[in-house]
Amino acid sequence: MRTSIGTSSSIASFPPFAEARLLLREFTHRINNDFASAISVVSLAAARSPNNEVKAALSAVQDRLQSYATVHRALQMPDHGMQIDAASYLRQLCRAISRSKLECRGIRLVLATQSLRMDSEACWRLGMIVSELVTNAARHAFGEGGGEIRVELRQSQSFVECCIADDGAAAAPICPARGLKIVEALIEGLDGRIEQRSSSRGTMWVLSFPLSTN
Repeated sequence: MRTSIGTSSSIASFPPFAEARLLLREFTHRINNDFASAISVVSLAAARSPNNEVKAALSAVQDRLQSYATVHRALQMPDHGMQIDAASYLRQLCRAISRSKLECRGIRLVLATQSLRMDSEACWRLGMIVSELVTNAARHAFGEGGGEIRVELRQSQSFVECCIADDGAAAAPICPARGLKIVEALIEGLDGRIEQRSSSRGTMWVLSFPLSTN
């Protein structure tokens, strides 16, 4: 089964204005501070507890919070107008997602890519899409037995193609969930398209968009 998403006039792409960019950076900074504060509180409670089981439980909470904070940092918008290596960007992001959400469930995340220079904002949008679709696959495609999610990034002439595939149970057709609406808005900002392919062997999302060198 295949379902395609094109651009949608009902969902505007993220505003490119300097004010919106500044507000986003300030919001991100505050979230980072909140993560740091929460981690500090849990760490202090673990250090003060005389009970070893409580210490171990709080240490596990601290590790999980640090993993989530790492994912958030990996998804920060890079500096505008730069060229960055999409492979390195996705490698850092996928490592953080794996440690925070997948390893504990026995889900293996595989990244297959080669060095690809991209506009920093396009790379950020790509990372947001990958994060959302990997998280969606982990949430819906697997039971208790784990499985594998594979992310592939390649250049095809003047286009970038990214595939996110899982070997779990076939997902239901696209529904207007909030996460997929965000994905749609991000794709619109890339002037791209995405296609869902589902079968008994799992689900694959195929994203393609023009390679910008600006």
